[in-house]
Amino acid sequence: MLAKRIIPCLDVRDGQVVKGVQFRNHEIVGDIVPLATRYAAEGADELVFYDITASSDQRVVDKSWVSRVAEVIDIPFAVAGGIKTVAQAREILAMGADKISVNSPALSNPELISDLVDAFGQQCVVIGIDSHFNEQTGQYEVFQFTGDETKTAKTTWCTEDWVKEVVARGAGEIVLNCMNQDGVRNGYDIEQLARIRSICNVPLIASGGAGAIEHFAAVFSEANVDGALAASVFHKGIIAIQDLKAELVEQGIVIRPADKDIV
Repeated sequence: MLAKRIIPCLDVRDGQVVKGVQFRNHEIVGDIVPLATRYAAEGADELVFYDITASSDQRVVDKSWVSRVAEVIDIPFAVAGGIKTVAQAREILAMGADKISVNSPALSNPELISDLVDAFGQQCVVIGIDSHFNEQTGQYEVFQFTGDETKTAKTTWCTEDWVKEVVARGAGEIVLNCMNQDGVRNGYDIEQLARIRSICNVPLIASGGAGAIEHFAAVFSEANVDGALAASVFHKGIIAIQDLKAELVEQGIVIRPADKDIV
């Protein structure tokens, strides 16, 4: 059995790490490279960087920090933000990123997924999906341009159909961002994640809602996701990665121990 992954998420805007609640009201958390260094040292399995306004601003991710991150960490990291072409992806990978993550650009041009897979291999291509539960319709709906609340828009896709589409096009991994849970720290949307797990045969990463160690244990055991992504609990020091991993191991969850020396 593959080890479950703990993945700190760093939302980047204007060269700094920020964090909002339900994709709104972002506050500055700190500088990119020191945070990346800290999480790698604390035992994170990988990192994800989202340039959150790149797509809504019609630009590609700010690459000035990618090579600096690659120089200081020894764990895999993915980069997302307005990547619309194979050439743009190739440049970011050449700077040291291990994976490319696309969200809004794939919704605008689904063929981008298969183009990236053909160019770099399935294992390199991650699809982020921003899924919002509509209480009036009872449906999970896909949104795009969520990094800028003034430009956020609902698409015509329901979440399950979009998951099936991106898997069919060769996506190597899916990060399901549960918008209703984002930043509120009340737990992952296990019901939605379990539903998506049943139709998704590629690695599935849970995102949105982590607030306590038991939330990680629950999403691994009840939704059988491959990894759990979190931001505010790590940024604010609510949960230490070493403590989290030790407790998960205690509960019998297969995970790589955080055995690095903290620096």
